Amino acid sequence: MSKYDILIVGAGPIGLACGIAAKKAGLSYVIAEKGCLVNSLYNYPANMTFFSTPDRLEIGDVPFMSLNNKPTRAEALEYYRRVTQSFDLNVHLFEEVTSVSGDATTHFTITTTKQQYTVSKIIIATGFYDIPVLLNIPGENLDKVVHYYKDPHYYAFQKVLVIGAQNSAIDAALETWRKGATVTMVIREKEIGERVKYWVRPDIVNRIKEGSIKAYYNSTVAAIRPHEADINTPDGMITIPNDFVIAMTGYKPGFNFLKKFGIQLSDDDIQCPTYNPETMETNITGLYLAGVVCGGMNTHKWFIENSREHADKIITHITKTA
Repeated sequence: MSKYDILIVGAGPIGLACGIAAKKAGLSYVIAEKGCLVNSLYNYPANMTFFSTPDRLEIGDVPFMSLNNKPTRAEALEYYRRVTQSFDLNVHLFEEVTSVSGDATTHFTITTTKQQYTVSKIIIATGFYDIPVLLNIPGENLDKVVHYYKDPHYYAFQKVLVIGAQNSAIDAALETWRKGATVTMVIREKEIGERVKYWVRPDIVNRIKEGSIKAYYNSTVAAIRPHEADINTPDGMITIPNDFVIAMTGYKPGFNFLKKFGIQLSDDDIQCPTYNPETMETNITGLYLAGVVCGGMNTHKWFIENSREHADKIITHITKTA
């Protein structure tokens, strides 16, 4: 059994920032990540461009050099690899936390898929990208349905149904259309999402207006079958031929994982976890939250740029109460 001052769950940008802050404070730590380094970023679409500028994605005072004003996924992966190497962070990849016992009065015992740890403090920085929000409709479990979009070439010359109206859905619709797909969008709201990147919005609006991409507003997908899909529109139910469904319906934090640690969640639909915004400590003494996981279902409340400060808040509180 290994012993550390802190165990950090999640090796995303904020988890790495927590590791850097711990190392600078002279605290022993380990970062346990169930996937690869910055796993969520790795699962972003291959051609994704960030909304933020490079400086707003920086951690550990390491400059993020980009060829463009808006960095790409590939540049971000390279940057966070370089930061991890630069600080020689103690990151254990492909190691999932499975259980926790004990408390801060004595120590926490953390069990992972590879070993056990004894720690005084825990930081959960798990993000929200691992669990898609499901449609809960017939046919959603078909192999043709995906909740993660990677690359447009796969869909060339196919009939593609894209569900959603935010950035990920718009990128999927435009990119697959440009690779020769026949694209239909199903949008629950009356228009394209307000958060769509400002340089992309005119493109999708014009493609829909000219008829290159068909869009059904105020509509939902009712059922999916191997070669077609039913859409509930304001004018009634329609059926369209379909080869693939890209369901960009959003994602949510691992609420069951938080409950396993004893963290209280709000009773409303947001399910916001309980924590002190000054220290980031939860209702469990010695257990902290960092990053976008703090927002519950308000997944657009926290980003890399406005949650980097969580790392310093947490480590400052830990050192003061040690």
